[in-house]
Formats: sequence, C-alpha cells, structure tokens
Amino acid sequence: MSSARPAVHQVLATLGYGDAIGHEVLGIQRVLRAAGYESDIFVETADPRLEPLTRDYRELVDASHVDNLLLHHFSIGSKASRTAYAIPDRMALIYHNITPPEYFAAVHRTLARQCFRGRREIHAYVDRCDLAMGDSEFNRQDLEQLGFPRTAVLPVVPDFEHLDNPADWFVAQQFDDEWTNIVFVGRVIANKKIEDLIRAFHAYHTRFNPRSRLLIVGVFSVFERYFAALTHLVHELGLTNVHFVGHVSDAELIAYYELADLFLCASEHEGFCVPLVEAFYKQVPVLAYAATAVPSTMDGAGVLYDDKTPIHVATLMDAILSNANLQDAIVEAQLEAVDRLQAKDFDGTLLRFVEGILRGPRQGEPRVSFDFWHQFDAFEALEEIRLVRPSAFKGLPEQGAP
Repeated sequence: MSSARPAVHQVLATLGYGDAIGHEVLGIQRVLRAAGYESDIFVETADPRLEPLTRDYRELVDASHVDNLLLHHFSIGSKASRTAYAIPDRMALIYHNITPPEYFAAVHRTLARQCFRGRREIHAYVDRCDLAMGDSEFNRQDLEQLGFPRTAVLPVVPDFEHLDNPADWFVAQQFDDEWTNIVFVGRVIANKKIEDLIRAFHAYHTRFNPRSRLLIVGVFSVFERYFAALTHLVHELGLTNVHFVGHVSDAELIAYYELADLFLCASEHEGFCVPLVEAFYKQVPVLAYAATAVPSTMDGAGVLYDDKTPIHVATLMDAILSNANLQDAIVEAQLEAVDRLQAKDFDGTLLRFVEGILRGPRQGEPRVSFDFWHQFDAFEALEEIRLVRPSAFKGLPEQGAP
C-alpha cells in the first residue's frame, strides 16, 4: 500500500432528495471526511438539489486507485455499478434490498424488469466484495442467502433533525381539527400495499368512526397505473376522505406527523422503513403489518398485526384510538425504541468496518473482459427463457452448434 491514505468513496445509481438512502449516503460522507478520509459520491443521476454534492460516475475511472475503497450502494443495477465493478479499487457492498419484481409486474413493467435484473446482477458481486453490509438484520440475512461469504449490519441511525423545525401552518390549518387523522408516509408503490390501507380505513371509517380521514404522504406521480387503480378503489368504496398529498417539504412532513392520531402501515416488503421510526420520534402510535424488516425496525414497540382482514385491522385501530391510556403506553415504548436506536454507534461501526477492510486481505482484482456485461446480459436473457419458456429454451441450438 502506498504511503498516502486511501480514499473511501461511495457509488450509487441515484442520489435522491429527502429519502432514507440519500440521508444515509450524506451521513456516511460526513463521518468519513471527519475521520480524515477523502470521500466523494459518484452517481449516475441525482436530484438537481443534490447534484453539487456529487460527481459523475464516469469520473470513477480517473479517481480509481488499487488501494482505495468503494462503498457501493447496490440497488437495481446501473452503469455506475458496472463501472465500479470493473475498476481495481477494493469494494464493500451496502445493500438496501431489492423489492421482488412480482409486485410491479402488473403496474410498472420497466421497474419489474429492473428489479428482476438487479436481483440477478447482485450475484456477480459475491466474489468482488471484501464485505457485504445490510442496513438491517433482514437485509444481512438476504445477503447471506445470496451467497456473500462475509456479511455484517451497518445500522440505520436516522437523523431526526429535519423533524425538529416548525410545522407548515397551511397543512395544520387544513387538517388539524376534531377529525381523526390516519397517516401513512412513504412512496405510493405496489409493495407498500396502499390498497390494504384503504380497505382497512374503509372498515374503520364505516364501522367505528365516520369523522376520520386517511392521509397518504408520498410520491405517487411515478407509478401512474398503480395510482389509477388506487383512486378507482377509493371511488368504488365511496370514500371522500382519502387524501393523496404527494411529495412534501420537511415542514409539511412535520405537520402531517404532528396532526396524526395513528400511523398505519400495510407494507409487505421493507428493508428497514425509516418512516416507522420517524413516527416513533414524533410520538405517533404505530400500527404496522409484521412483514420482512418491519418487526426488527420497530424493536418491540408499536403494535404489529399479521391478519390483513380489513375488519380485524379496523378493530385494532379503534382499540388504540379509543383508549388514551393505551396510546400513552404505546408512545412511551416507541420513544424507548428511539433511544435504543440513537444509542447505536453508527460512526464507530462504519469506521471499524472501513479500517478492517483496508487492513485485511482483499478479494482478487476484477478480471473484466471487454464483453463481460454483454455476456452477463445474454446469460440473463437465456435464463429468463429457461424459466419462463422451457420448451423454447430446449429448442435453442447447443453451444458450439453451427
């Protein structure tokens, strides 16, 4: 190793504004720079508000050095990922999970295809990474099942500073009244099972509390077919108090948390789910479906359910919302969970992993021929044919046939 200290850069497909991964990427950079490492963020795309904080992924080639370490946030595969794979720097994977493609097959075929390819492509990194880190135990176990020999958990420790400012007065003025506000925060995307939220709310609204509304806070413009199906469901059920509010500012988000009486989550696939602990922090009782990483994220706090029958969920909602003492007990347990989460030494854990990788033995440098990814894509296409159309696969000529 050269006498100069190696750089520790991050690479990812896109840096989004205000999302959990974006917050983590910027937090990692702050820790690394404070520890004296040169550390830049290389991306394929970025939100315009964050572009000045990033570098184009093509600059990785010039920044590359055999002693450097790349922290690669793997999502659905990208040109940035493939560039990082091919250069000689050490690599550690940070895995935020890839949603199973079947959630998107009927509503967003492009995203379904990207998720399918991402779950295939990640196998190529098993022999490329010195360490593979999940941001939850659920994600670490997924990495282990994918075949990564060295795995660990780099805990998510959310930064709540953006929730400590004044709330947006206009939002508060609209919805802070005598009605009961049921809130969900997250992208309006198929794995979040927004339709199950709507059905549970319908049961609660009609059976228990007609003076109630459902506020769904999160981007819906990207998934038009899914959003259209949801609005049709709302119309079919005759609901007039379901509000899709879209992407919001921090001040607006604070207002929605502060006027919420209950945070309701029906998501079936989460790698962590930061809004759950944001709701904990803002002292909103949480009722969530016990799937994937959700139970470990809630850490014994909040209320979990495993039966999605609308009347069952509605009965749980009413039991919480009609009992002030129960609400206080739930909130107290949630704040204790926040204390445990914030007590985790994210900075120290990250630096121990980085220093351990830099001191330890490394995987061999990647040997990438000029057509490696072309061949990889061809293999994916053949494998898809083999799985989906076995008779057509059998009809393909054997390797080497004229």
